[in-house]
Amino acid sequence: MRDEIDIYEKEITTKYRQLLWSRFLKAIHEFKLITPGDKICVCISGGKDSMLMAKLFMCLKKFMDFDFEVKYLVMNPGYNEINLQTIKNNLKILNIPAEIRETNIFEIANSQDKSPCFLCAKMRRGALYNIAKSMGCNKIALGHHYDDVIETTLMNMLSSGSFQTMLPKLRSTNYEGMELIRPLYYIREKDIIRFRKDNNLNFIQCACRFTENCAICDNGGGGSRRLYIKNLIKELKKEIPDVEKNLFSAANNVTLDMILGYKKKGQYHSYLEEYDDSDNQ
Repeated sequence: MRDEIDIYEKEITTKYRQLLWSRFLKAIHEFKLITPGDKICVCISGGKDSMLMAKLFMCLKKFMDFDFEVKYLVMNPGYNEINLQTIKNNLKILNIPAEIRETNIFEIANSQDKSPCFLCAKMRRGALYNIAKSMGCNKIALGHHYDDVIETTLMNMLSSGSFQTMLPKLRSTNYEGMELIRPLYYIREKDIIRFRKDNNLNFIQCACRFTENCAICDNGGGGSRRLYIKNLIKELKKEIPDVEKNLFSAANNVTLDMILGYKKKGQYHSYLEEYDDSDNQ
């Protein structure tokens, strides 16, 4: 990897210092996403978020005050030729030294009649962990950002009837010693789009066979349900200006005294457990 700062890294640490660089560093330090000796696999899907994340990590390697290793991975689930070439072109433009690993995930998932999207997502995540582990890494970094967090939180409430958010880091239960981190946790999607547009960059939309014909889309919405939630938040913002901030903050401001129940390590706890105990005191 080159030691000098390229034009994109210079923009990230100057023009976009507050919007991108500082928020990236905030998530890393606040949630302790990186520790000395870590070997991190930066997973690049080919979209705007993961490509920016790779550039942020390239900056970080030059400025961090302790030693850690970074490897850049493009796991090809079976992109068409146009999308794969778009990814390769962007890796060259952005000077990202990524390794491309081939899989046949799209082919397998799309051969299933039931829940191909669920199977595809599960297989892609499993492939990332397996490849990262084979590369000697103990962490995988994914490009989920602030807007992904609030959209996921609201989607779980409305579609699943549960309050679950997207955590900044998560230990794998299936791959011993592996951890998932999300260093774009505080970065807004609009600022990623602004960076893309200011630099005349074009990325693929997402790693989905159903949307692969859109090779250079702006938003990477990724599915009708998530797009619906994204639009719903926009509508809510017209009446509640702080709705995005409030949704994000809600996951860090849960008042257990005022909820009916919660799950911890798979076990359900009712508010009546402590309520009944208080009667005996």
